[in-house]
Amino acid sequence: MRKIVFISDFFVDQVSGGAEIYDNILIEELIEKDYKVCKFNSQEFTVKHFKLYENTGFYFIVSNFIGLSNDVKKLLQAYGDKYCILEHDHKYLKNRNPAIFKDFVAPKEYIINRDFYAAAKQVFCQSVKHCEVLKTNLKIDNITNLGCSLWSRQQLDTIRSKITNKNSKALIINDSNSIKGTIEAREFCTNKNIDFDLVDKMEYDEYLSTLARYEKFVFFPKTLESFCRVILEARMLGCKLITNSLNGCTYEPWFKSTKGEQLIDFVDSQREIVVENVVNKLFEEIPTKEGDITVILNCYRRPYNLKMQVDAIKAQTIKPVQIWLWVNYHEDNKDFDPKTLGVDKVFDNNFNWKFYGRFAAALLADTEYIAIYDDDTIPGKKWHENCIFSMENKEGIMGSAGYVQTGDRAMQYYRHGWPSKNEKTERVDYVGHAWFFKRDWLPNLWREIPPTWDNGEDMHLSYTCQKYAGIQTYCPPHPASDLDLHGSLMGNELGVDSKATSNNVAVSHQQFFSERDMCIRTAIDGGWDTVNKVK
Repeated sequence: MRKIVFISDFFVDQVSGGAEIYDNILIEELIEKDYKVCKFNSQEFTVKHFKLYENTGFYFIVSNFIGLSNDVKKLLQAYGDKYCILEHDHKYLKNRNPAIFKDFVAPKEYIINRDFYAAAKQVFCQSVKHCEVLKTNLKIDNITNLGCSLWSRQQLDTIRSKITNKNSKALIINDSNSIKGTIEAREFCTNKNIDFDLVDKMEYDEYLSTLARYEKFVFFPKTLESFCRVILEARMLGCKLITNSLNGCTYEPWFKSTKGEQLIDFVDSQREIVVENVVNKLFEEIPTKEGDITVILNCYRRPYNLKMQVDAIKAQTIKPVQIWLWVNYHEDNKDFDPKTLGVDKVFDNNFNWKFYGRFAAALLADTEYIAIYDDDTIPGKKWHENCIFSMENKEGIMGSAGYVQTGDRAMQYYRHGWPSKNEKTERVDYVGHAWFFKRDWLPNLWREIPPTWDNGEDMHLSYTCQKYAGIQTYCPPHPASDLDLHGSLMGNELGVDSKATSNNVAVSHQQFFSERDMCIRTAIDGGWDTVNKVK
């Protein structure tokens, strides 16, 4: 049985809005098709919930998500192939109203949640116009137009039964929400001498019976309706429409040519198509291929991050041949069982070899490439692909955080990569967090004994490879528009804690950076040619 967690701010038993009605029909259809569906209000769904359900094979549909915490959104982004967004009302904009901007294009300062949309496996929109506006503003391609809203069979039967003779009046819904345009609709009818009735909101069955008796339906929304159920219900009941260009459904190719019972039949036929489209995209296997890569992970004080790392590596568009785990002994991992991860080889040490041990293990690999990850680094699914492609243009050591020294002290630098988002490949002095390089380059690391085994492996690797083999170090593109290419998706969330070596109480902050100062000075004295020619 396929399993889905459905997340939304509210469900239909809590709020009876268009989005909640749509979601409820989708959920009922999924259950009828024998999918297991677990519902969560967004404000109640936590990181612990995600880990529990992901670990037991669930996929995730995110509908309205105002209440969803940033921590959960970040975690979902790291598992981009496990969630889809069901977009209802422009939650990529601060004001949720693209209609106030020319051509529906919002200024950059209005864009929000872009990374959350970009990382999703698919973003489902409800009309071609909805798709167009979202894509224009977010500049993403993982968008599917579902092409119709959802009505249940019972709802459509009710609509069909309500079709009747019309009076000569127009109906306007008396909605207190200003964006529904009640005032504008009244003014229009008054100015055009159109006889109208202002009808308060009522129960659905009564509303349909009332609407069906009117010749015209007048509706002037002030925001772009992603689809607009009321417009389509009026057209199914045979009403003439007086409206503006802010209804997504009116842009669909079938809209102008169908009405009345013909439209009811069409909408009925679309339910199955919409549901199948959602589940096919949600559970679609992303094409991957195997690369000649050995991945080496590190287990020290954050064993709880390892499953997330392994999942992210197995989701790479270019998968490794094998995943190895290097374990440096610490009290924090002594009870951790590496067998739970499903990795291929484990180096389980009774000693803390610190930073260089995993690079020593890499000498045993038979693959062309080595990818090494710090324990706080979760790569985007195209990270390996990004590194290999970048090497075709600028062959060298690749990394997710690139440092360029501006002086000979460890704190004198600026960065490229995930912390600052670079659009093109940048030459740097050294990289950290995630390394990607050819296995044949690794012996250069051991040609000089480093000034300390306790620190500076990142600098020493770049220095020795440059000195003895002419190999430079680069940070491949980390564009803000494509998190899949990034070497680290949760660096701030996972790396800034008391377990970071730079914050370790056993080693003072001053000692840690003094050691790194020494490593830089030793490399420069040894002939390290830095980007800025630091002497």
